[in-house]
Amino acid sequence: MEAFYIILLVATVLVLAAAFSSLLAFRFGAPLLLVFLLIGLVAGVDGIGIEFSNYPVAYMMGSLALAVILFDSGFGTSLHAFRIAAVPAITMASLGVVLTASIFAFAASLFLGMSWLEGLLLGSIVASTDAAAVFFLLRIGGIHIRDKVRSSLEVESGTNDPMAVFLTIALVELISSGHGASGFNLDLLTMFVKQMGLGGALGLLGGIMIVAVLNRLPVDRGLAPIFVLALSLLVFSFTGAVGGSGFLAVYVAGIFAGNRKIFAKEAITRFQDGLTWLAQIIMFLLLGLLATPSQFPAILLPAIGLALFLIFVARPIAVWLSLLPFDFTQQEIGFVAWVGLRGAVSILLGIMPILGGIDAGHVYFNTAFIIVLVSLLVQGWTIKPVAERLGLIIPPRLGEVDKVELDLPGRATHELISYRVIKDSPVLRGERIPRWATPSLVVRDGRSMRYQYAGRLRENDYVYLFIAPGYSRLLDRLFASRAPVDEDDADFFGAFAISASRPSRELDAAYGPGLLTVAEQAMTIGDLMTYRLGGNAEYADRVRLGSIILIVRDLDESDHIRSVGISLEPVEPAISLPIFINMREIAHRVRDTLRRYRGKPTPAATVAPALAMAPATPETDLPPPAGPGENQP
Repeated sequence: MEAFYIILLVATVLVLAAAFSSLLAFRFGAPLLLVFLLIGLVAGVDGIGIEFSNYPVAYMMGSLALAVILFDSGFGTSLHAFRIAAVPAITMASLGVVLTASIFAFAASLFLGMSWLEGLLLGSIVASTDAAAVFFLLRIGGIHIRDKVRSSLEVESGTNDPMAVFLTIALVELISSGHGASGFNLDLLTMFVKQMGLGGALGLLGGIMIVAVLNRLPVDRGLAPIFVLALSLLVFSFTGAVGGSGFLAVYVAGIFAGNRKIFAKEAITRFQDGLTWLAQIIMFLLLGLLATPSQFPAILLPAIGLALFLIFVARPIAVWLSLLPFDFTQQEIGFVAWVGLRGAVSILLGIMPILGGIDAGHVYFNTAFIIVLVSLLVQGWTIKPVAERLGLIIPPRLGEVDKVELDLPGRATHELISYRVIKDSPVLRGERIPRWATPSLVVRDGRSMRYQYAGRLRENDYVYLFIAPGYSRLLDRLFASRAPVDEDDADFFGAFAISASRPSRELDAAYGPGLLTVAEQAMTIGDLMTYRLGGNAEYADRVRLGSIILIVRDLDESDHIRSVGISLEPVEPAISLPIFINMREIAHRVRDTLRRYRGKPTPAATVAPALAMAPATPETDLPPPAGPGENQP
């Protein structure tokens, strides 16, 4: 019994140390997951001396923790974010993983003397990005970038684990069986289709089951989070037992359940947040304990070389090829390529060669561990500076919003939400609360009063309102403080602004001809942008028309474009080399090259001089294009 208490004491101290270390990590900006990993290393066999070498237990515990993290990641992903990013993200999560592993394999054979198949195995182990690291740095790190870019990174990190797991398991079986490359056959393709197909289908059914159980059974509010946890693990384990991808299933189930009206959703969300933190701490501590740093020097230099090759060559090429058909700018593709953090998943998959009985299996584990350390050090510390350097940090649309969404008893068809009235918020300046929102209570200086008798709202009042489900974000702008003014807003949104209700034919007349089709000339500028963006326009979205860039500056309450900014050619590239450019940009550059070859001026040559001096104004007329010899103001 004493041994049990000692083990429990040590485990508790390690978890507390990791939890307290988060305070330092937040203060100094260190990648928090790296701190957890280092605590495990310090406590391990080459540090304090805790010996832990049970690879099967570590793999099972790590897989369980990863399932919890992926469910929470899906639960917190809005369906809208998934829709706008699904195609590019899934392309990176499938084709991108294969490309990364294949490119990496050549470097592994060069640096470590592996065969190409062995290098492909190591590449598969480190090919997927870490969902915990990406979600933490993007959601908590204060990095505000375009919704499509952020959502693509989040969805990719949540969906690329199944592909990496499949490739790793398949390659371990091929190498351990001695079949080599000749073992690639139709059976592997069948296994892949089965795993992904069952994972997606059973994940969707599992999400439906979770919502039905919570909404139809008389579940106690305190038990609701426990039911969700148990049911999500049921989806994970059952899918894995029948041959599907449990990781994909639990992520899909999280997306479905998180985007449905579900009983005690706020309590479930808070419980999931805490549980996910615990899962991350346990997973990283276990993997840190499992490592033996004294074995690292033998492969340290090759592993660091491979890590740098992965960061600067394999991942960027794979991302670029995967995103070629999509409308991402050069800066955005470069940023997505940089945010390829490796984490616990790569270390977890590094256990598979050891469990599969492959000779020198520890080389895979140790190399993956070093690559993860380098990735977290190099990329984890630089994501925000890189985003700022590339000009991707978008000015905030709203200032501070202080709100709390409250659970209602039973199966209510409305929501109760509380706002604290903040200084400079529109509601203090006289804007009225919409009719579809019913204010019921005002708390002022600790006293409660009916809204009808409270008079004009004051700063620091708490207002409680009943609203229809899903309308809370429409009230945010009413109770938000003013967005901070940034001197660089004009650099991001362009030299001047125009109304989205103006006819798009004015653009064709000023900056064309030939920018728009006949049908597009009949649209307003706002409708044109929405059409070019595939029917969904988001704040800070961009559309290129010849030599100009249209940027969404503002949206109304119905998410229709209200104001548009215009940025002029040339747009500052991420780098001078012609890489990270999409197919449309390639077509534009080929067209401009042909025009120069034929001696015809490009649109930029005639339009840019007239617009380069245009001041940034709230909304203005389109300045006429100037001739090459005209004087500029």
